[in-house]
Amino acid sequence: MKAIVAVDCNWGIGRNNNLLFRIPADMKFFRETTAGKVVVMGLNTLRSFPGGKPLPNRVNLVLSDVQLPEEENLTVCRSLEELRSALSRFPTEDIFVIGGASIYRQLLPYCSEALVTRVSADGNATVFFPNLSRKKEWRWSEISASIVTNDLTIRFFTYKNNKVKPFLSEIPGQK
Repeated sequence: MKAIVAVDCNWGIGRNNNLLFRIPADMKFFRETTAGKVVVMGLNTLRSFPGGKPLPNRVNLVLSDVQLPEEENLTVCRSLEELRSALSRFPTEDIFVIGGASIYRQLLPYCSEALVTRVSADGNATVFFPNLSRKKEWRWSEISASIVTNDLTIRFFTYKNNKVKPFLSEIPGQK
């Protein structure tokens, strides 16, 4: 399982249930990386999508105790146990945690990698992602060259978790 996120210079990820920046290069990276894969999110992240609809061309899983209408390509998991069971059908390398903040906090310890787009600007965030540069179990393993887009400088980082907690292995028969 991996996390994918864009953060500002303070590790902010959002404000008023919206992204801080519209960055075409980051959106393209997100689309290409998660297309055909499984995305795990919270209810607010789902609601932030156009029309509050699941992302196309992906398996969408929402961790929430709120009842949602039946929707094609959307599975609502009411607990971590339900999420484990739903995710057990997929290869772990095809699973991406995409937000929001509470979902990242709950699932980040189970992620082997975090794909982080770091924006060299302050987005005046009210919601934050954990600063992986300050977490001893996380180390960046790859970093892209700087890219300037929409007057913003970004870099793509891959962080590796050196102390991944088992998630799917807690289900009998899964590894």
